[in-house]
Amino acid sequence: MSAATLDHRNRRTMLIAFGIALAMLGLGYAAVPLYDLFCRVTGFGGTTQVATEAEADLAERLAASAGGRSFSIRFDANTATDMPWTFRPVQVTDTVSIGQRDMATYTARNNSSVPVTGTATFNVEPEQAGRYFNKIQCFCFTEQTLQPGQEVRMPVLYYVDPAVLDDPNMEGVEQITLSYTFHRAKPE
Repeated sequence: MSAATLDHRNRRTMLIAFGIALAMLGLGYAAVPLYDLFCRVTGFGGTTQVATEAEADLAERLAASAGGRSFSIRFDANTATDMPWTFRPVQVTDTVSIGQRDMATYTARNNSSVPVTGTATFNVEPEQAGRYFNKIQCFCFTEQTLQPGQEVRMPVLYYVDPAVLDDPNMEGVEQITLSYTFHRAKPE
């Protein structure tokens, strides 16, 4: 093999390796938003769905075929260790008919002497229920700022999609847990 052919092959191999490295770097940057999109579409990891009023109306009409089946919904509330808030559900459990809108209310109180801004992360257990648990309105969609000593009530409007009845993985599930954890959104 001639030196020119060897140089050409080495250059081509180097360009291919450089291209692969660039592709891996690009995938590294895209991984978080792509994973988030994947979770929101599939409900993977207990990620809940976001629904519109129109979708909730349609689910309510479809619920008539659900035969009155319902789920027990358990509400869980947590705060990160650096979050000086008291955060809890007003009601720990509720029973909701499939397709019917329901509302859960949480309270949060800032126990510190300074304003604190928080944001809530959430998930649903069992994780296969995430794709059927639809939130229409939720405090978790925006940051919340509480003044020192301020206490607020925060509602979540939700429904369980009637498509849950067609999923064999949901057979035997009687309770769904909606869990929130508040974290500091901005360093003070």
